[in-house]
Amino acid sequence: MVFFIILVICLSCLILLSLWNGSYAKQKLPPGPTPPTPLPIVGNILQLNTKNISKSISMLAKDYDPVLTVYCVMKPTVVLHGYEAIKEALIDQGEEFSGRGSFPVLDKIAQGFGVGFSNGERWKQIRFSLMVLRNMGMGKKTIEDRIQEEALCLAEALKKTNGSSPCDPTFLLGCVPWNVISTIIFQNRFDYSDQKFLTLMKYFNETLKL
Repeated sequence: MVFFIILVICLSCLILLSLWNGSYAKQKLPPGPTPPTPLPIVGNILQLNTKNISKSISMLAKDYDPVLTVYCVMKPTVVLHGYEAIKEALIDQGEEFSGRGSFPVLDKIAQGFGVGFSNGERWKQIRFSLMVLRNMGMGKKTIEDRIQEEALCLAEALKKTNGSSPCDPTFLLGCVPWNVISTIIFQNRFDYSDQKFLTLMKYFNETLKL
């Protein structure tokens, strides 16, 4: 009986602490639909037309603000509505909003590394690297000539096999994007038999396997 009473007291304290933390956090969030305390589990879902979410958000934005808070399954979601609000956040204050959402499972696996899963300061550094590559021509029409040049080199390498035996083109195909990037950064490509190039490819493939 004593244990049960202690358990109830502890649970009550945890619930009160959770509610207090929630109310404190809400003070820092933009306004949102009533009730101020969202319903357990469903949040504000009952106040939204699930068949037309965009229309519901538009109506809420008129009542509150272009920047508002909506609770989805008890998790607060800050919604930006309208061109001006989105432009201010993603363009005018792009540096502050350059982070990514958290995906716990992927974060656990990737440990915050990689282009696809990094976040915070590491993601900013990668974005800077991508920006430099784009300035050099990556992803632009000017890169088309380099891709065509590398395609010709690939065709020549395939011709050298002379069809004498079954050929696995995996390695040669993997060399193509490497050489395209190399021509962008170093203004030079590697021969497919270059020893330094083969070493880089070996380490890269081993990393993927790991």
